[in-house]
Amino acid sequence: MEILNKTLSQKITEARQKLDAHVREIIQWHFSPETGSPFWLEFARKLNFDPRQEIGGYADLKILGHFEDSWLRGGPVRRWVPKGFANEPLYVFETGGSTGVPKTRVNVKDFQTDYELFSATLSPESFPPGGDWLMLGPSGPRRLRLAIEHLAQFRGGICFMVDLDPRWVNKLIKRGAFQELEAYKSHVIDQGLTVLRAHENIHCIFTTPKLLEALCEKINLKKHGIKGIFCGGTEMTAQFHRFAREELVPGIDFVPTYGNTLMGLACHKPFDPADNYAITYYPPSPRAVIEMVNPDNLEETVDYGKTGRVMLTTLTKDFFMPRFLERDEGERAEPIELYPWDGVSNVRVFSQLQESVVVGVY
Repeated sequence: MEILNKTLSQKITEARQKLDAHVREIIQWHFSPETGSPFWLEFARKLNFDPRQEIGGYADLKILGHFEDSWLRGGPVRRWVPKGFANEPLYVFETGGSTGVPKTRVNVKDFQTDYELFSATLSPESFPPGGDWLMLGPSGPRRLRLAIEHLAQFRGGICFMVDLDPRWVNKLIKRGAFQELEAYKSHVIDQGLTVLRAHENIHCIFTTPKLLEALCEKINLKKHGIKGIFCGGTEMTAQFHRFAREELVPGIDFVPTYGNTLMGLACHKPFDPADNYAITYYPPSPRAVIEMVNPDNLEETVDYGKTGRVMLTTLTKDFFMPRFLERDEGERAEPIELYPWDGVSNVRVFSQLQESVVVGVY
């Protein structure tokens, strides 16, 4: 009861203290010769200071500069493996790759941990333990495919998959091959329908907004026993949120999410009609931090309610990524009782990149 009775300001203060302590732990891990990753050990040799001595909390990470997108493109990928995990089985996940070399991220335990933490936020009535899942989303080298499978297994279920290559979808869009695009989408939806109709214990689905809409054109998910839908993607606008809850899947628990291979998984503020269907996401602090910055002055955090670019910091023993500028923008959201740290509302493609980014199935 003591935690429940704390004021929001107390919770915010405690969350910041926890974050600073976590930052110190992660800096020690990644910059210590015994446990650190080769990339960060080499990075430290070029500095005129020891990060373990100079970084005492989150605010101090700015002395490292901004993590560069290009660092994750190409090999050798083992430079990202911490020495402390040298004997652990490794996973490699890709993100991007519509053009050029995709970004590669090594995982040891992060995707399991991220989705186990997220599992605690799901309702047992809507996402019943022992219920099976359909993963109707990107497959191949993406973290999401194994992550959803782990989530299902962690909750005692089995995860059924479809084959889906989002890079092929992006190529079809870029060359205006919309007939082929529709044919491929139908092919993916047909796979999902076949699985749903063959396995009556499937009660949960992960999919993207575009695929959910296409699936609902073919089947009434509620009548087919679906109780919970976990849905993520850039197309998750307030308009789609309303459309999903009121028309596509009324009576089904609809859980939007914002996440990626580099961050993990952000949770949404519990649905409240007063928010007019706007979705606010909170990162899994202290494992990840979102800061909304002025795109014209990256050292300036925008005010609450104002638009900024997403700057992501990932802080796990698997992976350290300080102050990375994402391709997304949104409005800075205030801490809430459930998540006493900054969030982001109305996530969308960063306006300066809109012409160069293909959303595809997301």
